[in-house]
Amino acid sequence: MSKIVITGSTKGIGFGLAHEFARRGHNVAIAGRTQEAIDDAIERIGSASGKVIGNPCDVSDKQAVQALWDKAESSFGSVDIWINNAGLARTTHNIIEYSNEDVKSMVMTNVLGTINGCQVAGKGMQESGHGKIFNMLGGGSDGQYFPGMGIYGTTKRGLDYLTDALIKEFKGSNIIIGKIRPGMVITEAVIREATEDMENFQKSRKVMSILCDHVETVAPFLVDGILNAKKSGTKIAWLTGGKIGRRMMFSRFSKQEDKFARYGL
Repeated sequence: MSKIVITGSTKGIGFGLAHEFARRGHNVAIAGRTQEAIDDAIERIGSASGKVIGNPCDVSDKQAVQALWDKAESSFGSVDIWINNAGLARTTHNIIEYSNEDVKSMVMTNVLGTINGCQVAGKGMQESGHGKIFNMLGGGSDGQYFPGMGIYGTTKRGLDYLTDALIKEFKGSNIIIGKIRPGMVITEAVIREATEDMENFQKSRKVMSILCDHVETVAPFLVDGILNAKKSGTKIAWLTGGKIGRRMMFSRFSKQEDKFARYGL
């Protein structure tokens, strides 16, 4: 069984991954900003075949990231898979309208946090001689523009370059570097952004219901891809162009589920 660390895993897709790994019997170290959030996440995972531990971690603090690695290594004996999932999204404004605080928070969490994770996990895996590092990409990472996502997309585009660079730098080693593109997943962050800008959300609600998925739908697919990855450069993408095309086509002939209804929206 694998020993896995997932940053930003007390909620959202990170929690979904942690829950699925643990359900399958893998040992998982989860991370969030507070011990309270970690305790709550472990309780929600409940009884699982794998061991689940946690450690508070602000990923923009490299010492905290190192402490997370150390906790996992001491608890499990080694770390086989490190997933840089922690991220912050603000998606309701144009670029010039974002506060400096919001910009800084996204850059520090998404960019610096992922760099810290790559450095800590990369050095640790060099010492152990093996491992997998996966970076969670997202909207904008492929260069496409989405309204309101100018800053967030910029950070994710940078992570695409960072991951490509890591693939080259670890070439010839036993360390696998990969990318995760989870698609449009309904998380607490998506619900928060929709609530803050309900007018625009309602305009795009129908299309989003067609293209979005619940965490529990996507997580098993991503876990399969991570576990089965055998070479650097592996790209795990849930919402492919072909899938988008088929969903849009079928939506013309059948009534679509309102996927946001269960969240009270």
